[in-house]
Amino acid sequence: MAVCLFCCRNIVLYIYRKLNKDIATIKLHIDALKERFKDEKSFRIIDVAAFYREYEPNLKQNTIHWRIYALVQMGILNRIGRGKFEIGERKNYIPEISSKLKTIDSKLKKNFPYLKFCIWQTSALNEFMLHQSGNFYVLVEVDKEATQSVFYFLKETNHSVFIDPTNDLLDKYLPFNKVSLIVKPLVTEAPIQNIKGINTTSLEKILVDIFCDDVIFSAQQGSEMRTIFKEAFSKYTINENRMFRYADRRGKKENFKDYLNSITNLRQ
Repeated sequence: MAVCLFCCRNIVLYIYRKLNKDIATIKLHIDALKERFKDEKSFRIIDVAAFYREYEPNLKQNTIHWRIYALVQMGILNRIGRGKFEIGERKNYIPEISSKLKTIDSKLKKNFPYLKFCIWQTSALNEFMLHQSGNFYVLVEVDKEATQSVFYFLKETNHSVFIDPTNDLLDKYLPFNKVSLIVKPLVTEAPIQNIKGINTTSLEKILVDIFCDDVIFSAQQGSEMRTIFKEAFSKYTINENRMFRYADRRGKKENFKDYLNSITNLRQ
């Protein structure tokens, strides 16, 4: 008898939860929401609030925030900045982790076990570029105090290595058809991500770095940079708050914002 009562209780609980979920889903007006914002590259909380108040004029702001939270959890909305959203699931950027990056990562971890670093390869930029670059670098970004030590260590492993190079240095000594390594300081609080156990770059970091550094990224300047930015924004989800914080760390936040605003139809 106890077992039967337990089973009945679970059935009732299941039905109750199912009804609540169905009612909540109906109130979310998901199909109408998708239709309303499908052509918008981004929209704000105030826009979502206006949408729901067409159905329920006296809807409380707390209820709107709850609905937005539920929609994000369901993958209907994607949060792309503080109070900014887009329709659809998050499109994460994951750079390729080549065998060369794995080898360098392994060597650095073995010889500098407490070192914080980020490594990535500029060949990843070809995905966004109109004109493919012929020269690629592996960027090894490390704590500022360790740049000299890492530079000399990598030179001893028979790599072509530069440390904070100038345009003239790269023009004169960059080996043709060979991937070179560039060691540079890692900006504190840089937006990096861990892929397959390797600390590598994020798309937010890439875009800011290209804008701020016209030496290492000389092939990505001018119209090519505009192409990269447009392709990046159209293909992937970009957290603008994260990106602006990093641009601020590099002392270029306002200039960077002005540049983004100058690219027609990039952001809405």
